[in-house]
Amino acid sequence: MQTSPFLGELIGTMVLLLLGNGVVANVVLKQTKGESSGWIVITAGWAFAVAMGVFVAKAFGSVDAHLNPAVTVAFAVATNDFSHVVPYITAQMIGAFLGATLVWLHYLPHWAATPDPEAKLACFATGPAIRKPSANFLSEAMATLVLILGLAGISSKHLGELAIGVGPYLVGILVWSIGLSLGGTTGYAMSPARDFSPRLAHALLPIPNKGSSDWGYAWVPVVGSLVGATIGGLLIRWFTL
Repeated sequence: MQTSPFLGELIGTMVLLLLGNGVVANVVLKQTKGESSGWIVITAGWAFAVAMGVFVAKAFGSVDAHLNPAVTVAFAVATNDFSHVVPYITAQMIGAFLGATLVWLHYLPHWAATPDPEAKLACFATGPAIRKPSANFLSEAMATLVLILGLAGISSKHLGELAIGVGPYLVGILVWSIGLSLGGTTGYAMSPARDFSPRLAHALLPIPNKGSSDWGYAWVPVVGSLVGATIGGLLIRWFTL
């Protein structure tokens, strides 16, 4: 089998969701070793998950290692090159579903041991701390805009060439910073793949007493992240960062 950009995006996103939603499951599910270890553990785990996902994506053939439809859209807008949008996003959505399914398998005995259906959903998809759709939408758009501008800054030609292998760690730090500063309102999805595909997995998998998949909220992380990404892409294009 050959490596390819499609395979890289798929496997990289799968690893990202396995480790990212895996740390959430470790914190919120009952009778895990990490139960109730808190927000710092979740944000750190997601940051490391992003870094590892980028490394894996590159190893399997994706030089871009977007792992996120919002990132793909942002850089398509920035460069006016939309040739990667469909294959990358398709791979990312599949990879995210597979990663969420692996989280379910890994924590298989803990679903029945956890009585709270909202905690189970949190291991798959994001949700608001205070449900107010307009404010939640704004939070997702702002967080994604910061993500895109941060990625543009990391890769900016004005900074010169980065040492080989440093980039993924910087992306992880960026995601950690966003999680710590802006993630407390909605859980900082910043990606349609990160939220929609795992939410679909939650709806389809046989999770004991899982409750609702909260599809009424699902548009917020999808549309909010794409709006923030589009604004970020336009800013990059206008200022040629």
